[in-house]
Amino acid sequence: MKISTKGRYGLTIMMELALRYGEGPTSLKSIAEKHQLSEHYLEQLISPLRNAGLVKSIRGAYGGYILSKMPEEITAGDVIRVLEGPISPVDFTEEDDPAKRDLWIRIKNSIAEVLDSTTLAHLIAYQDDGSEPGSYMFYI
Repeated sequence: MKISTKGRYGLTIMMELALRYGEGPTSLKSIAEKHQLSEHYLEQLISPLRNAGLVKSIRGAYGGYILSKMPEEITAGDVIRVLEGPISPVDFTEEDDPAKRDLWIRIKNSIAEVLDSTTLAHLIAYQDDGSEPGSYMFYI
């Protein structure tokens, strides 16, 4: 499974909204400018996220978008499934070799476990400190 720009840019939008959670609405224009992305493309991505109940739109001069839940309650898997569809490394049928089918299922489950255990809060915390999760600093 290859994550397209829809999934990657969708996560970018959601991480920006998570960074600004509780500060009021954020415009897509500001996100597009910060990340040098097409505002028009982001507008196409925000609609399915809104329809899925992950974001809310706020109208008006100071409007924009906010997360509908806390960053700790929205996973990368939620975002990817909305924008990319079901998580599956390959399409396979019941007629496939059982050993290969088992491999594809294990890969699918592993990918899903990582995406579903990674929240927006995890992603922005990782972005803020720049270190790898679980990395340690040793002083000698």
